[in-house]
Amino acid sequence: MNSIVRPKRKKVWVDYLVQFRWILIIFIVLPMSLTLYLFYYLGELMSNRRSYKQRQKEHDENIPKTIKRLKKRNPSKHGLICTARKPWVTVGMRNVDYKRARHFQVDLSTFCNILEIDHERMVTKCEPLVTMGQLTRVTVPMNLALAVVPELDDLTVGGLINGSGLEGSSHLLSVLQKITSMKYSDLFYAIPWSQGTIGLLTCAEIKLITIKEYMKLTYTPVKGNITDLARGYIDSFAPQFGDVDDKKVPDFVETIIYNPNEAVCMTGKYASKEEAKRNQTKINSIGWWFKPWFYQHAQTALKKGEFAEYIPIREYYHRHTWSYFWEAKLLLPFADQWWFRFLLGWMMPPKIHILKATQVESIQNYYHDMHVLQDLLVPLYKVSDALEWAHHEMELEVAQSLFLIYTAKLRLKFEVPIILDSLSYNFTFVTFKTGISHLGLSRLYKHPYKTMVYPEPGFEQQQRRGDTAYAQMYTDIGLYYAPGPVLRGEVFDGSNAVSRMEQWLIENHGFGTQYAVSELSEKNFWKMFDGELYDKCRRKYGAIGNFMTVYYKSKKGRKTEKEVHEAENVSVETP
Repeated sequence: MNSIVRPKRKKVWVDYLVQFRWILIIFIVLPMSLTLYLFYYLGELMSNRRSYKQRQKEHDENIPKTIKRLKKRNPSKHGLICTARKPWVTVGMRNVDYKRARHFQVDLSTFCNILEIDHERMVTKCEPLVTMGQLTRVTVPMNLALAVVPELDDLTVGGLINGSGLEGSSHLLSVLQKITSMKYSDLFYAIPWSQGTIGLLTCAEIKLITIKEYMKLTYTPVKGNITDLARGYIDSFAPQFGDVDDKKVPDFVETIIYNPNEAVCMTGKYASKEEAKRNQTKINSIGWWFKPWFYQHAQTALKKGEFAEYIPIREYYHRHTWSYFWEAKLLLPFADQWWFRFLLGWMMPPKIHILKATQVESIQNYYHDMHVLQDLLVPLYKVSDALEWAHHEMELEVAQSLFLIYTAKLRLKFEVPIILDSLSYNFTFVTFKTGISHLGLSRLYKHPYKTMVYPEPGFEQQQRRGDTAYAQMYTDIGLYYAPGPVLRGEVFDGSNAVSRMEQWLIENHGFGTQYAVSELSEKNFWKMFDGELYDKCRRKYGAIGNFMTVYYKSKKGRKTEKEVHEAENVSVETP
């Protein structure tokens, strides 16, 4: 396919702010980030010194305080309910302009403790602001972990339950479902993807699994065209239709596509300390700050050929944290060089909160227009079509992605990738204060209720690889980086590109994740997502008039209180 011919773009003053932002990052953002990391870590230590009984008592005392705060709200005077977290304290790119309108804040900052590790029931009970890094620091030494552990340390329990949680084990784990309180079964199905617009989460119980000390990771290079790379990814893990023998499937799956002709498929299996010690020369502790970034390390398989190694399990879980996959390369162009990693790598990564807090609105708008940060959820059999579309329409041979990687070549001639991974809700066992619990998903299941994200009608009749009679396998394609035209200094309409991407998803029964900036109109939003159950639960549980709708929380641009209030009084338009 021929690339789209675009005229050169004239530089403006904000281009230079972005180009030299690394100065601010090195001298201000990194020191502040390190201070914040230490502050959070000391907070964790203090929390862990208290007994579970003490933490539970504190939690029980905070619940009435939250209820008391909610009772003070006058709907006509105070506006809609939202958390008191600052607008920049989010991991995603989506703006939070709804907080600039009149609103009623509820402070949940004290809900940040692990309340219990129950070895008998194999669950951990924790509050919504507990992070993935915090959880793995506690559970991994016990040879326990969540069934699905997203890679970035700062992702929170509450954000992942109310949104989407996916990771390299999502193709395999969380394959059962259980409702222990049928009274609230509809609410259970409506919570994921609702973005906190049905209620406030104060506590969750999450299923734990037994793990081993190491991950045996096999790197397999794949070469050819985009179709060949997609086939290599599918062949690395996807069983034939209906095959549920987990022993045939790896525990973790990840594929990095470095350019339209080269990829590295990675498959992992849990391994014991004894097995790793028998292969001492193959142990690779990738978690040290001075080590090459993970996506660059994986790229060596293109020259070396297939190889396997043993990675300490917690270091594997958070393998993309040091470099935010490959996004850190845009912020600090030399951060992947050996001398920087050795001298200052221990200060990485810069906290996303502080990065966002220190960027002016013009830089924020620049990233919206000149940067791609999107996740596409597509049926497994359409991965090749999605990659072809992204390669041609958005020129993402120079863009990056969470679960699929193309190469970006900048002036420093470095290469940046994209990753492929399978879809799952992160939390396999969730208990809300209303009394519901569930064992979540790794595929898109057929449910008693039609959820916001749902499989294609009649998919089971096609008997495609990776699917079963009760669930369809989806893949997340994350597009993270600056598109080719931007890197070449050409005109690029980011808003139009995202709009075309979202239309392609609607036509192909795909979904966009809501943490990213969206160009969807309300009508198209409810063409992409199913709003029937969501709307029923909002009405049934009193969210109408109290919480804004998920569309208005996700939509791009500033929201006025009048606009949001009007949206609360209109029925959700469903396809």
